[in-house]
Amino acid sequence: MISDAIETTQCQQKDPVDLFHSGHFVKICAPMVRYSKLAFRTLVRKYNCDLCYTPMIIAADFVRSVKARDSEFTTSKGDRPLIVQFAANEAQVLSDAARIVCPFADGIDLNCGCPQRIHDDLKRTVDLCRKAEATGVSWITVHGRNVEERHQPVHYDAIKIIKQNMSIPIVANGDVKTLKDAENIHHITGTDGVMVARGLLANPAMFAGYEDTPLKCIQDWVDIALEHGTPFTCFHHHLMYMMERITSKQEKKGF
Repeated sequence: MISDAIETTQCQQKDPVDLFHSGHFVKICAPMVRYSKLAFRTLVRKYNCDLCYTPMIIAADFVRSVKARDSEFTTSKGDRPLIVQFAANEAQVLSDAARIVCPFADGIDLNCGCPQRIHDDLKRTVDLCRKAEATGVSWITVHGRNVEERHQPVHYDAIKIIKQNMSIPIVANGDVKTLKDAENIHHITGTDGVMVARGLLANPAMFAGYEDTPLKCIQDWVDIALEHGTPFTCFHHHLMYMMERITSKQEKKGF
């Protein structure tokens, strides 16, 4: 995933790259299909999340269809800083999509991580990252698994090597379940930020130091979801994730 802050006269937002020079590692909510939408972003921001991504959006559909834009991208005044992630294989289409969201976001992310993440030959990954850096991207997020791996241990050593070979900020991603995990990965890899996906689904208050989702966070989710008119299926799925660790098998089945 390659991120690039938009800089045009139309956009007067604060450059999110400044977050990487704040003196602490940046805590990031990953682009999760179906899940990292406005209501959930609003929730995690209440619990020390520094930067949020939208779910991945197909750039061609976004440019072509008003209906797609209305369904795929929603935001609010407090939903900042915000990075919009697109999937695209044509530069012009990506540019057109970026111009549409420019007034409402702080950066554009190009998804290059599904399904290839790191190569078995790490030199190829370093070379790709260097090429991306040369084009002027602002930072790069690295998921530390290769294409065949799903639940195997993350190769933090590979992320560390990539970081050592780059001059722009690097973000680590993969298997972060607690704030302590994030801190450890930051120290191990030397990266400038840590991106979390499933860990935040299970515990949206993770970055605030909670080991399990506090009841206050669950109540916040109910309030925010109702305020935003979140569809029931999405509302329910988030509750199931949040209550995974605090409900019995029988309770889960009933719920």
